[in-house]
Amino acid sequence: MKENIVIIGGGIAGLEAACQLLDLGYKPIIIEKSDHLGGHVADWNCLFPDMTPAGDIVSALISKAADANIFLNTEISFVNKLQDSYNIMLSNGISIITRIMLVTTGFSVFDASKKEEYGYGVYDQVITNKDLEHWFNTGDDRRVNDSAMNAIGFVHCVGSRDEKARNSQCSKVCCITAVKQAIEMKQKFPEAMVYCFYMDLRMFGKKYEDFYISAQRDYGIRFIRGRVSEVSENIDGRVIVKAEDTLSGKPVKVTLDLLVLMAGMVCSQDSTKVANMIKLPLDSDGFLKSADNVADIIDSPKEGIFYAGACTGPKTVPETLAEARAAALKIHLYIMKK
Repeated sequence: MKENIVIIGGGIAGLEAACQLLDLGYKPIIIEKSDHLGGHVADWNCLFPDMTPAGDIVSALISKAADANIFLNTEISFVNKLQDSYNIMLSNGISIITRIMLVTTGFSVFDASKKEEYGYGVYDQVITNKDLEHWFNTGDDRRVNDSAMNAIGFVHCVGSRDEKARNSQCSKVCCITAVKQAIEMKQKFPEAMVYCFYMDLRMFGKKYEDFYISAQRDYGIRFIRGRVSEVSENIDGRVIVKAEDTLSGKPVKVTLDLLVLMAGMVCSQDSTKVANMIKLPLDSDGFLKSADNVADIIDSPKEGIFYAGACTGPKTVPETLAEARAAALKIHLYIMKK
């Protein structure tokens, strides 16, 4: 069908929406600023709770979306509002006239160096969840010493549920990601002690609770309820973590070979940039504001502009894919009514 449908972002939301639109007879246009498709999931190793290889999910989506018009290494320079459509100028000099845009600009990972008390960027043995996934995929990170991994710690809610960090929202996937990564590290280093420091465990998804129970029962991972109060480094370069176990009421002090910070989700700069160009509002959590947070999460307040995925808030992979499918159908119905 001859209708320009512009998808801003080539992560899993943009790819899944493109696949559905192709099946409906359209030829969508994907605008992706990086040199590859798949977004954050392309950088992940395995996905919870079934340890599904992330690469398999991304490869399948890229293959199915291959017939879309895809622009890599391309950004939106500016957007002009016409009478009943938009003129989008791309950084490669191409201009697109469209009346339909799907924003799938995703999220950014919280900058853990802003939480100075945890020592990210200061102490060598402090990394983030994203860094650890990179190591799972490549084995390349000088901070992870394969030959000396006797104790590993995970800190939940880094940059989430934190008024000082200006992020009061829960990032939704950090708890289960910590469980997944803790299990993976225990599988790689069976003799290592693994600790998870948490405020609350939010195991809301399908099989998440089973995954958490397995982490304790089958892998001996120790979950300590209490916020980490201090991180320092000893003379040997190991990380010293102090916290309070609020269940026992006792202070905890452990020396670790690696500390992993579970950095949460924040609104991406790409989302903010698009919002400013098209005059889309942001919600109180800093993400793009939907027409309604219950029934119309994929609708923007502006006609012809739709959302899918983590541009409107933290989402799991299944939620992101479901929203992308819903958005594609919504766009089809919108076109049919015009």
